[in-house]
Amino acid sequence: MATERSNSRLTAVSLLGYLRILVYTLATLLALSLLVVGTIGLIAELKGSWHWQIHLESTISYIGLFVSRLLVALVPLYVVLVVGRRVIPDA
Repeated sequence: MATERSNSRLTAVSLLGYLRILVYTLATLLALSLLVVGTIGLIAELKGSWHWQIHLESTISYIGLFVSRLLVALVPLYVVLVVGRRVIPDA
């Protein structure tokens, strides 16, 4: 039966759907991490104290590491998503 067969394994369209969700989630994490850095930077600028400058430096250090690892995963997944949408019909 057609419904049993379609439920038993992933189709290319559903796999691209899951890939799209993963790419959007990683892009959201990237945007939120940049928002955190901007917020800490704004607070450090407004406060002008050395204490907030230390927070800004450590935040940039950790977020920079996080963003670099995130981009290592995000860029290839995005390329696969774009190519998959072009190659697979009805995706």
